Amino acid sequence: MRSLRIAVLDEELPYPLTSGKRIRTFNLLSRLAERHRITIICHRNADAYEAEQAEAVFRKLGIDTVVVPRAVPSKNGPAFYARLAGNLLSSLPYSVSTHTSPELVEAVQDYAAEHAVDVWHCEWTPYAQVLRKALRGRLKRTPWVVVAHNVESMIWQRYAETEENPVKRWYIQKQWKKFEKFERWAYAHATWTVAVSENDANLIRDNFGGSEQTEVVDNGVDTAFFQPQREVERDPYRTVFLGSLDWRPNQDAAKLLLEKILPDVRAKEPRATLGIVGRNPPEWMLALAKATPGATVHANVPDVRPYLANCGCTVVPLRVGGGSRLKILESLATATPVVSTKVGAEGLRLRAGDHLAVTDDETRIAGALLEAMRNPDAALDRAEEARRLILREYDWAPLSEKLEEVWSVAVTQRVPRTRFSEPEA
Repeated sequence: MRSLRIAVLDEELPYPLTSGKRIRTFNLLSRLAERHRITIICHRNADAYEAEQAEAVFRKLGIDTVVVPRAVPSKNGPAFYARLAGNLLSSLPYSVSTHTSPELVEAVQDYAAEHAVDVWHCEWTPYAQVLRKALRGRLKRTPWVVVAHNVESMIWQRYAETEENPVKRWYIQKQWKKFEKFERWAYAHATWTVAVSENDANLIRDNFGGSEQTEVVDNGVDTAFFQPQREVERDPYRTVFLGSLDWRPNQDAAKLLLEKILPDVRAKEPRATLGIVGRNPPEWMLALAKATPGATVHANVPDVRPYLANCGCTVVPLRVGGGSRLKILESLATATPVVSTKVGAEGLRLRAGDHLAVTDDETRIAGALLEAMRNPDAALDRAEEARRLILREYDWAPLSEKLEEVWSVAVTQRVPRTRFSEPEA
């Protein structure tokens, strides 16, 4: 395969590796940069030190960066709620409109004018709108790929189904329908769509016009980095929840753990404890954990492996989400047992009962955790079996080759098969 010039559009530089999205993007692009000329065009990371650190890392990898001096707006404070209200007048979902900045559109236009790009790569579905506005009529003659880390409309549908506040549910339903419309355009018109699981790929093919131009590049794990630490003694009564704590599905799961699941477990097993490990926990979560016996929040830790090494299992009580969970892959790569809901485990080629414990819904999680505490050897045996599968099928190296194949095919596929509509404002 000849070396390609790839322009990647993203919300920020994916470093440090503190979220599942960053982990995936970094691991795939860092490997492909050895064979291709990659440029990331993105907004500035909100944290200034993090932004400087990230640019240095990508320079060392040989990946060029074009960073516009504008961070994506935060999701708190009066201005956030004003933007939410303003979005009622837009045909685009909130996430799409706030990420489609004039600064980034201009940066893409300038880069396109100066460079012959082989493939434009939208690293998150909302960034298809940036490309749509920047290239306009030229987009129909341009090979471009969109990566669906999640089918966003499915997440919003699940938000609506679990939201109890009627006003919030009304607003969420509007976002759900807006995302359905936007994704139908993006997946049908991209030269190729990349899904992170076969479940999501089938949904895109069947419901969003993706047809045969959708490929799966699974989420993965760095199996050289995440290895069992067998010299560390596990505490079977210690449960860990991993995740970006500024992501709403993880916040919902953490709240469920603190308010319902952990108290139910401790009522029958007082030795049970819970560690919530992740970046940017909101103040309400810190306060709730402090008020919940047996719970501790470990915020913005440099390395999650010590927390995996000494716990009895990790728990994934998601009832909202899409894609597939890197937290499960990382846990099982270290031979750490996992207890999950069906939503948490979906999209992964893992068998309930053989590789991990899976419950029908979040109401049965407490019982599954108690079973893991009372029969730790059986839980560890499942995790060891799962680790063997992870080593065979989920290492980043072969997954990066699959993405490389998508780029190669996109270059040869000159015009998508569906008709383009005019860009929306």
